[in-house]
Amino acid sequence: MLNIQRAFWASLIAITALWFVAAPDFYQSTTVFQWRLHMRQYTGLVAMGFMSLAMVLALRPRWPERWLGGLDKMYRLHKWLGINALIFSILHWLWVNAPKWAVGWGLLERPARGAGGGQAQRGAIEALLRTQRGLAEATGEWAFYAAVLLIALALIRYFPYHWFYKSHRLLAIAYLVLVFHSVVLMEFAYWRSPIGWLTAAMLVAGTVAAFVVLLGRVGARQTVTARITALNYYEGVDALEVSAEAPGWPGHKPGQFVFATSDPGEGAHPYTLASAWNPEQPQLTAVIKGLGDHTRRLRERLRIGQDLKVEGPYGCFTFDDGSARQIWVGAGIGITPFIGRLEHMARQIRQGRRNWPDGQHIDLFHSTADVDEHALARLAADAHAADVRLHVFIDAQHGRLTGQRIRGEVPAWRDASLWFCGPAGFADALRRDFAAQGFPVHQRFHHELFQMR
Repeated sequence: MLNIQRAFWASLIAITALWFVAAPDFYQSTTVFQWRLHMRQYTGLVAMGFMSLAMVLALRPRWPERWLGGLDKMYRLHKWLGINALIFSILHWLWVNAPKWAVGWGLLERPARGAGGGQAQRGAIEALLRTQRGLAEATGEWAFYAAVLLIALALIRYFPYHWFYKSHRLLAIAYLVLVFHSVVLMEFAYWRSPIGWLTAAMLVAGTVAAFVVLLGRVGARQTVTARITALNYYEGVDALEVSAEAPGWPGHKPGQFVFATSDPGEGAHPYTLASAWNPEQPQLTAVIKGLGDHTRRLRERLRIGQDLKVEGPYGCFTFDDGSARQIWVGAGIGITPFIGRLEHMARQIRQGRRNWPDGQHIDLFHSTADVDEHALARLAADAHAADVRLHVFIDAQHGRLTGQRIRGEVPAWRDASLWFCGPAGFADALRRDFAAQGFPVHQRFHHELFQMR
């Protein structure tokens, strides 16, 4: 989380600092309309900068994933950038329009045209851009309204995913219109300064990303076709286990996730892998709980022999911190990444080639409100084969799992790293609880933000 906060603030500070350098007369502004000239440029630059970075992150690039802590963290940054692009776009719109409204209401007096000195002789490019100002202002305003609506819909949690998937792609069109708006209306002198160079680089990168999105090529290079080989439904926990052969899959680490598409109209959905990778048997397994309309319908829609598009792998929830002691907490369907890790460890033990620290001690806590005896028996067998100590907490029998109960079961918890997968509220509560006990949560509390919108 710290790195995505640093990335967000670094981008805002960089744009702001370079704009200050390019607009030294900002400090001399004394009237509302002088402030308006500067602030509509600044707010527009920040809004387009944030939107451009969000467009690039929408491509799910691999190169920043490790530094940012995984694609789940990248999507959180994408969300922050989108929200703040919306805020600065609204501020930009207000700086453009509010002073004009104030003039109409008689609260301000419009400055005389040409005040402040004559215009310098314009070059051919600047003159050409000025002829497009009217078009850029009109199209930019409508693109702004469209972007506000589309970003607002993306933030509505109960907006159906398949509609979100389709509507969110339209932001790429609004973005391209706003690129035209920005190129025409940005202060021409800025193009010869560092803020102009940075803006040009971001607009070019964002434009390329927008076309990739519109062409439906996001993640195309890391996508393979898999075929379903087995379906197993666990009635007690309302979860469907899907196994598929995936020839051409590059391999994955336990704890990583994929985007899988079974219905092109529904789009790609993220699923954590519940299987270790074996190149001799290229198979992927996911355990999917019925939490929404799409996942509830999968049991009826999926069939053995059906093809899936699988993209990935993604994520850094891979247990490879080198700690001599680890605490795993899988709440509900959050047990999935730990199942894959257990399978990997059991195979490594059988083959006599452990790839984790010698003497590493692991305690796995599984907290669940639902019970499926067959699923729990499989989990217990997997934990035994991997030499992992299992603690099962069923809410109705044992009460809620808390940080205090974890510490009571693991006296050496101060020396451990903690890996959590489950509901966000539970993660936040556990994080605060351990932080209050002096546990270094920034370094040793690993949590996947499995919310992709």
